[in-house]
Amino acid sequence: MVDNRYATALVIGSVLSLLATVYLSVAVGTQHWYQYRGYPPDPQPHNSAANTSDLVKEFLHGDFDEKSYSDTMLRLNGTLGLWWRCIMVPSETHWYKEPDPKMASRCVSFTLPQQFASKYKEPGNESSGEDLLRTYMWRCQFLLPLVALALVFLSSLVGVCACLCRSVTPTMGVGVLHLLAGLCSLGTVCCFLAGLDLLHRDPAVDGAFGWSLYLALISSPLQMMAAALFLWAARSHRKSYTRMTAYRVA
Repeated sequence: MVDNRYATALVIGSVLSLLATVYLSVAVGTQHWYQYRGYPPDPQPHNSAANTSDLVKEFLHGDFDEKSYSDTMLRLNGTLGLWWRCIMVPSETHWYKEPDPKMASRCVSFTLPQQFASKYKEPGNESSGEDLLRTYMWRCQFLLPLVALALVFLSSLVGVCACLCRSVTPTMGVGVLHLLAGLCSLGTVCCFLAGLDLLHRDPAVDGAFGWSLYLALISSPLQMMAAALFLWAARSHRKSYTRMTAYRVA
């Protein structure tokens, strides 16, 4: 038998866990982690129509080169995510040239080998040597959210088993798994920000954090709050059960 306080804590924790999972899943699948704002105005613009077309072709179909696609995103106000890199290009128009064409986003996904590719001290220059810090931060920002989602999925299985067994004891494990998932979500954001800061050492690079990053950031405290509720319910229920057993024996 579960007290109403514990049942309420379990329900609220489950809702928080669901919200955190949805937020993290949306953040991982979208590309709005970082928005580039481009270079300052130039009296002789370098991104003319022909040059822009070449940049777009190289970005979409060229070889994977960190410096090349980073510069292109900077020039064309692109966005960067954990799985996607995007640029803004004029959308398809009619035969006449519009004075203010509508812009559309063109995206390319990072393949699995690209996610595990080595990073160099000078982006795009293999002779500069591998930058181990950036390499492992990039890999961690890719792996940690997947680990967090896997932990939440495992905790949900443990929770279902607890419901079937009509026991609150496994809830302690559910809380620990949610705590680890929250730490993984927080680690994802930290690795992304640190890796981005190491990549763009040039202070002239301008940009802003996107809503996808904030969703991932919000999911971490939600998972930790859910973990705290699960741990409290399990611990309090165990104390009450122990006291009740001792009273009956006495």
